[in-house]
Amino acid sequence: MTGSTALNRSRRTAELAALADGGRVDVIVIGGGITGAGIALDAAARGLSVALVEKHDLAFGTSRWSSKLVHGGLRYLATGDVGIARRSAVERGILMTRNAPHLVKAMPQLVPLLPSMSRASRGLVRAGFVAGDGLRRLAGTPASTLPRSRRIDAAQAVELAPTVRRDGLEGAFLAYDGQLVDDARLVAAVARTAAQHGARILTRVSASAAQGDSVRLTDELTGESFDVAARAVINAAGVWAGEVDPSIRLRPSRGTHLVFDATAFGNPTAALTVPIPGELNRFVFAMPEQLGRVYLGLTDEDAPGPIPDVPEPTAAEIRFLLDTVNTALATALTTADVRGAYAGLRPLIDDGTGRTADVSREHAVVESDSGVLSVIGGKLTEYRFMAQDVLDRAVRLRALAAADCRTRNLPLVGAPANPVATLKQPVELPSSLVARYGAEAPNVIAQAACDRPTEPVADGIDVTRAEFEYAVSHEGALTVDDILDRRTRIGLVAADRARVAEVAAEFLAEFV
Repeated sequence: MTGSTALNRSRRTAELAALADGGRVDVIVIGGGITGAGIALDAAARGLSVALVEKHDLAFGTSRWSSKLVHGGLRYLATGDVGIARRSAVERGILMTRNAPHLVKAMPQLVPLLPSMSRASRGLVRAGFVAGDGLRRLAGTPASTLPRSRRIDAAQAVELAPTVRRDGLEGAFLAYDGQLVDDARLVAAVARTAAQHGARILTRVSASAAQGDSVRLTDELTGESFDVAARAVINAAGVWAGEVDPSIRLRPSRGTHLVFDATAFGNPTAALTVPIPGELNRFVFAMPEQLGRVYLGLTDEDAPGPIPDVPEPTAAEIRFLLDTVNTALATALTTADVRGAYAGLRPLIDDGTGRTADVSREHAVVESDSGVLSVIGGKLTEYRFMAQDVLDRAVRLRALAAADCRTRNLPLVGAPANPVATLKQPVELPSSLVARYGAEAPNVIAQAACDRPTEPVADGIDVTRAEFEYAVSHEGALTVDDILDRRTRIGLVAADRARVAEVAAEFLAEFV
């Protein structure tokens, strides 16, 4: 089945009304993060009828607060989690070569060889990078997609990371990992591809009273509620999974990032990778990102208590990130250089171990007494595998008439192999637009009805007016925050948000 990929208010209204009119669906997915979107896509691609419901917006939670890395699993190999390491490398390769080559690119990671780095630490890093090369080969990812690691000299290191400390610099180790242009864009692409295969993607719809064969849904825009029957109900609510199934015990871990202008790091082309003092296998990364920014992260701190909708970085975490990266910089950065900050909560399974940094990133599929299937734990890179795992379980337990999983070779919207036609567009496209939309980029401009579609939404902000319109007409944005915080990442810098909030509101009023 190949249908429209456009998510918008009119489609939401029609599909919600059809669901309220009765009739059973095969699968209801609760949660619109990367895991929930992945499950909806897998189910729809197998020929199952599926509805995904999300209380807020796509990628509202943890899925927009990551490091934007599609991590090959090297860290997990070092801690003995061989299974996760191998799966991560395999899933990274699938994303980079088949599912989303337009959204995931090779990111150079540069570890500077400074006097403060001991010989033992250097040996461990080099051995780790060699092991990472082995993982890449084992996963079948070609070196043309992810280059081999190597050592470079000091001049090359400075060229890639211009603000690196030069006193005593003896070169650097250089390795490569996968980097998303944006994690929330991946969620939107997966959700729209699910819609392309017939899934109903319903945001601003909350779920309650979940049972193995039914759930009560409430339209958060109108307040209307109704019950829906399903052959399988799957809880993919991430750190909020315990609100759907109270028997679930998670141990949230907060990961914080700081946002800088790229000029503060000399407009780097590699991620400056700095060992955390006293740690064998943890680093702080200063990663070049879209919109002329660098994200510096990340922390791994216990986050007990109620789960906030939007976690906040702590002053201690901000200080830790600055202190760590400054060990490798020629000129120290201060809080005055920080343009923004964000924090996300990892939905770790509570296994009773010590630090959250040591808790396994394995996922689990569990069934509640009521019959709800929940997928908990895990990591963004493995979202496709996690979706396959829980769908295989649902098909077996509920005797669903479904085809085998197809997602290993299924190109997402925007990938060159996706069957959605790309319209011809004579206007030269901004490179940033192509980076965010891939093969779909010409459509964004060609289908725009707004004035001056290729102009930026504001001076110095590398997002076109057509992208604001497309967020509303094709990507399901219903509010200003949807546009600024998830369809684009302008909102990460408060000053930029203030400059374009009114523009976003105008697009909502005209095109919703």
